[in-house]
Amino acid sequence: MRVFVTGATGMVGTAVIRELHAAGHEVLGLARSEAAAAKLTAAGVAVHRGSLTDLAGLRDGATRADAVIHTAFVHDFTDFEASVATDRAAVEALCEALVGSDKPLLITSGTPGDGSDEDTVPPLDSPVAGRFVTEELALSYVERGVRVAIVRLPRSVHGEPDTNGFVPIMIEAARRSGFSAYIDDGTKNFCAVHLLDAARLYLRVLEAAPAGVRAHAVGDGAIPGRELAETIGRRLDLPTKSLPAAEAADHLGFVGLIISTDQSTSAEATRARFDWEPIHPGLLADLEQDHYFA
Repeated sequence: MRVFVTGATGMVGTAVIRELHAAGHEVLGLARSEAAAAKLTAAGVAVHRGSLTDLAGLRDGATRADAVIHTAFVHDFTDFEASVATDRAAVEALCEALVGSDKPLLITSGTPGDGSDEDTVPPLDSPVAGRFVTEELALSYVERGVRVAIVRLPRSVHGEPDTNGFVPIMIEAARRSGFSAYIDDGTKNFCAVHLLDAARLYLRVLEAAPAGVRAHAVGDGAIPGRELAETIGRRLDLPTKSLPAAEAADHLGFVGLIISTDQSTSAEATRARFDWEPIHPGLLADLEQDHYFA
């Protein structure tokens, strides 16, 4: 297949492209800059110039391919609503381009947390429902002949080169403040997956998923926040300290709001449906490596 990949030079997109190439697929990658285009060319990827806000360009890229994997997202947590709005418009453009084609379209989303599984859809009028509203929009196109599948990523996609995810933000906050923080009693759970395990799941969903499936790319479904903070603190030789939830956002910004709520989630149905098992180190084991603390 020829697969159009958005976010092609990002952390997840780059790993997905390696999996696609290894499986014999051809890739058309979205590039918004000359530097991104050069990176894709060097990796043997055909270049499609454009961006998430170039909706005509997204539609054109989708029609030039046999399948689409949408991994791009504007990770601006200072204006998350705007990022979600940009993503939703891009998803709608990709869906419209594929109406009646029966082509696979994989949309990246996030796990809902709070003990969720693949069937969980939070109330769509809640303050954190933005990406789930986008999921529902995409899935509405199944009736219009688009083979939509949702790949939900957990709060941390870890491994090299994770430089701006939630865990690096926690590490930087610990360095800045002199302590590694957990929230309240530290029992709120975090969730994670190794980058390479997530990339393998994208390939399996692409090749095997029926329309309308939600898949959870989750390796660690419930890491207690205190264990995560203690691991970071030990690696930095810093003490660990509890913060009340009311102070979490001041200390960690948007990440503080996330880790103040339970993020536990299951991938049991995904593992059974796609015969997928994480084989790379979990988050706590990965934090024992030097790449997070160089």
